[in-house]
Amino acid sequence: MIVYYAKRGDKHHARATFENMRARGIEPNAFVFTSLVHAYAVARDMRGALSCVEEMKAEGIELTIVTYSILISGFGKINDAHQSGNMDRAEELVREMEEDGIDAPIDAYHSMMHGYTIIQDEKKCLIVFERLKECCFTPSIISYGCLINLYVKIGKVAKAIAISKEMESYGIKHNNKTYSMLISGFIHLHDFTNAFRIFEEMLKSGLQPDRAIYNLLIEAFCKMGNMDRAIRILEKMQKERMQPSNRAFRPIIEGFAVAGDMKRALDILDLMRRSGCAPTVMTYNALIHGLIRKNQVERAVSVLNKMYIAGITPNEHTYTIIMRGYAATGDIAKAFEYFTKIKEGGLKLDVYIYETLLRACCKSGRMQSALAVTREMSSQKISRNTFVYNILIDGWARRGDVWEAADLMKQMKEDGVPPNIHTYTSYINACCKAGDMQRAQTVIDEMADVGLKPNLKTYTTLIKGWARASLPDRALKCFEEMKLAGLKPDEAAYHCLVTSLLSRATVMEGSTYTGILSVCREMFENDLTVDMRTAVHWSKWLHKIEMTGGALTEALQRIFPPDWNSFEVLGEVSDSVSTGDSDYSSDSDFSDGDENQDADDN
Repeated sequence: MIVYYAKRGDKHHARATFENMRARGIEPNAFVFTSLVHAYAVARDMRGALSCVEEMKAEGIELTIVTYSILISGFGKINDAHQSGNMDRAEELVREMEEDGIDAPIDAYHSMMHGYTIIQDEKKCLIVFERLKECCFTPSIISYGCLINLYVKIGKVAKAIAISKEMESYGIKHNNKTYSMLISGFIHLHDFTNAFRIFEEMLKSGLQPDRAIYNLLIEAFCKMGNMDRAIRILEKMQKERMQPSNRAFRPIIEGFAVAGDMKRALDILDLMRRSGCAPTVMTYNALIHGLIRKNQVERAVSVLNKMYIAGITPNEHTYTIIMRGYAATGDIAKAFEYFTKIKEGGLKLDVYIYETLLRACCKSGRMQSALAVTREMSSQKISRNTFVYNILIDGWARRGDVWEAADLMKQMKEDGVPPNIHTYTSYINACCKAGDMQRAQTVIDEMADVGLKPNLKTYTTLIKGWARASLPDRALKCFEEMKLAGLKPDEAAYHCLVTSLLSRATVMEGSTYTGILSVCREMFENDLTVDMRTAVHWSKWLHKIEMTGGALTEALQRIFPPDWNSFEVLGEVSDSVSTGDSDYSSDSDFSDGDENQDADDN
């Protein structure tokens, strides 16, 4: 009975049966104790397992090779924030085995390799692999599978392929599991060609796809945007009487949601229910995430309400995704409302939740609220990472508070958190808004010292800064430097330069005038046209610079929308010029915004 409960991880019934046994006067032996330890290990309760071991020792019963193997395997399989500590305990158990004169079986080495794979410790995993061979064990497909899995997880798929070739050279053939690892690795790299090549190799070897392989193929087609092929794989699984799981349905639901096809996403959700597969919180999270990415926050909330009705309790990730949607719109009240739900629900608070909340505060300009959030982070002993600092620096940059941004940069370095290109760009933005271009240039020099090169957004921010400082020649020079650095200007860079220069002068002369003509010519040659809103705004400044039209007007109108000369548009321009109104601000900051801090970077 204890063995039965142990295999299912039912530690409570296993313990109750154990105590029942004792109450009847039957004294447990090493086998019974080991079975009880197994029940706790399968339930991922290693503290309880160790408690059983202490109880076992107290009764003078020695640990067997099976007991040690169960404990090592239990610690190796726990996947949480304290996994490195779990592996330290597993190492202690191996040493204890050796001290007791028990030779570790090959399974124990595999458990250790699996544990190091989870924490992605390549060095220690390889040490265990070599130790396995030193102890006269012949590496099996499980041994090589652990290494292949390790390299796939750390993104070294080429190394995983090399290990698989080495395995084959020793006459060990792949199985479905090793093939699925390689396919998964290429899919995560978005290298779908090689993923399907591995799949073809698998078929040629005579192996048939199992549920895991089909799930990976569905994931690949969804990531490619080929939803029809993904659905055909799903139908193939059903024809082969292979019950699709959440792993099969979830990527399809998310794929349709990301594409904005909510009808088909919900149809798949209904199909999932009809197939006897109950949607989990992760399924709903995929649906909500897709809606948030399409900025459909209210529809995402309606899906959340459906979760409540279905009796599925949202987790911290569900609420964080909703918070992210409100953060993007700057709705701080709603973001805090869902943050409160996380706390009231006793859910785990992590750095990603606080990042999302800080984003909402900074987006809405509530920097004092952001400071309060950082204080709470400290009280929860959650350290600030690069993303948190970037959000805060960007928040102060929006307000042009270069002093607060500078203090954060200093504090960041003191905390040993390395600034990245987004950090420096946001700091430069703060300098530019404060009109301190000398400091902005100093930051560029500092970036060079740490080996970071300005990217497109960095240069665009600088261009805006020089134009704001009424130094159009420097703005144009910066634009040329950007191109010399091998960066191709995007629409934002072109728009920023032209908008800034047009809005900073009513008379264009000399190099500035020719510079604007040159930029317009570049845009025309690259087939770039501006939208109607931009064209209306630029025409306002053109009217002030060239009242009756001229070379500049002609150059700009070549990159205006094709329907620019329609009667309606001309009327709109006339109204805009006469009233002096425009919803397209000349101070529009192309380097600001969530592009510097994409939540998906986390």
